[in-house]
This record gives sequence, C-alpha cells and structure tokens, in this order.
Amino acid sequence: MADEKKKYYRDLEDLPGVGEVTAEKLRAAGYGEFSAIAAAEPHDLAETAGMGVESAKKAIAAAKTMVEIGFETADEVYEKRKNIAKITTGSKAFDELLGGGVETMAITEMYGKFSSGKTQVGFQLAVNVQKSVEEGGLDGGVLFVDSECTFRPERIVQVAEAQGLDPTEVLRKIHVARAENSDHQIILIEKAEEVIQKNNIRLIVVDSLTSQFRADYLGRGALGERQQKLNKHVHMLQKMAEKYNLAVYVTNQVMDNPGILFGDPTTPIGGHVLAHMSTYRLYVRKSKDDKRIARLVDSPNLPEGEAVFRVTPKGIGD
Repeated sequence: MADEKKKYYRDLEDLPGVGEVTAEKLRAAGYGEFSAIAAAEPHDLAETAGMGVESAKKAIAAAKTMVEIGFETADEVYEKRKNIAKITTGSKAFDELLGGGVETMAITEMYGKFSSGKTQVGFQLAVNVQKSVEEGGLDGGVLFVDSECTFRPERIVQVAEAQGLDPTEVLRKIHVARAENSDHQIILIEKAEEVIQKNNIRLIVVDSLTSQFRADYLGRGALGERQQKLNKHVHMLQKMAEKYNLAVYVTNQVMDNPGILFGDPTTPIGGHVLAHMSTYRLYVRKSKDDKRIARLVDSPNLPEGEAVFRVTPKGIGD
C-alpha cells in the first residue's frame, strides 16, 4: 500500500485537497517538499495556501506517508553532527568561548545594549564565512536581513581589505534585504530557499531579530500574537540551518528589567521563545576603549564563560 501511495503522490498537486494553484502557493511559501508539509501545522498550512483546515489535515496526512518521520539512533545523530562546521569570529578568545567559532546547523544569538558590537560581529562573520575552510571560513555566501537599517557596505569593504580579500568579490557574495516590518521579515526567510541553493549560502545574519516585532506589537494585549509569530520565525531559521548546514547569527535588542534590584538589569527581548530556541546565547557589553566582553549565557554542550575581544577599524580581534 505504501509503495502504491508513493507512486500516486508524485508531486504536491497529487496530494488530496491540493491543486495546481494551491501547490504553487505552497512552493512559494517554502513548502516545496513532502517533508515540509508533513511537519507543518494544519492551521499554518491552511492560512499559507488559502485552503480549509480539514483539507490541510488531509494533505499533511498524505505527505506523512511519503516521508520517514520517526526516531533515529543516537549514533546516526552523531554521524550527522560530524558535518557541522565553524566560522571564525576573528578573535581566538571568542572562538574558544564558542568551542571553535560560530556553528552551522545552529542559531547563535548575541544580545546587548546599543553600540556594544553585535552588528560588527555580524559584519565580520559575513566576511570570514567567505574564506577557505583552512582559514576559518566555509567558502560560501551570506544572506543578510537588515531590520534596523544598519547594514553598511563601506564597513564590509574595510574589514575585507584588512583580511587581504577583494572587497568587490566579498560584497557580491552578500545578499542583503531590508525588512520593512515583522511580516516582511518572516516572508524574506520563508522565501530564501532559492537564494540559498543558487548562491551556496552558508551564513544567515538577521540584525536585529526582534526590533520589527517590538515595533509592530505594542502593549501587553499584543504580546501573545507577537510571541507566536516570533516562535514560527525562529523555527523557520532553525529548519534552514539544519537543512542546508548553514550558520544563523542573530542580534537581539535589550531592555532594563525594573524588577532586578541588584546586579545587571539588562534583559533580552523575545522572552522564553527566543531563550529556548537559540542554541548559543551570548551577552555582550562594552569595556574600556575598544574592548568588549562576551559572556556565553546558554549552550547545550559548552560551559558558561567570558571572552574579551576588540572592535577595531580592521574588524574583530583579540
């Protein structure tokens, strides 16, 4: 029976409740494969494709017959994780804190106050990822989602020249999109697959992840909807990271928590949604002159710790 079904569901159009128009909508929204539909939420799929929830449930059930969804042994997971690569930050101390650099198949989040160096780290990674593997890069391109109007090609040129790279070539491999609002930001990531495949993208930078969500959903009444959308957005980034073995680096805004009377009241935006979804969570703060202190707040496999690095005209260094 399973084989017969597999022959029958050759394309998305063959799924129950999905015709040509619906299939095109699904592909445009990043549901181009049976595995993506099989793992989708019925309400999300219905909203995306303009179909009924019941039809979406049938399509998901049919897609599940086409893919292996289940457990795998820990040694299989271990083998997959051998494909993980790291991008150097430009600072040996910072790399050491991260266990060798910014990791692929993971989301690395850095939060801190204004001008603490979050964006500068993003620029440095956008240059470094283009280097060879031997030099601490991944020989790949960059997708840069700019939500705060902070992307500066002049700074990329400066960093590239300091690394001895051709700045024109470096700029060519960085694909920049300006997110106008939170919905636009979500769509940019949902529709990024084609750009990723065509341009060997190995790093996605979102600077910042939360600013548009913060602006669009004001007040406690909108908090629930904001967190739902943010959750979906971060899950999409994680899926991209795993599917294409790329690194995701996101910056995050902060606020002062008035409930904290002693110690540092700086709290990242995004609440539990972001706290749980970020694989590596870093808090960065200014020190004397051009020095910055990065603290690893959360990681599934690394100890908490701190690293001091510098933000110089040439980029990130020790």
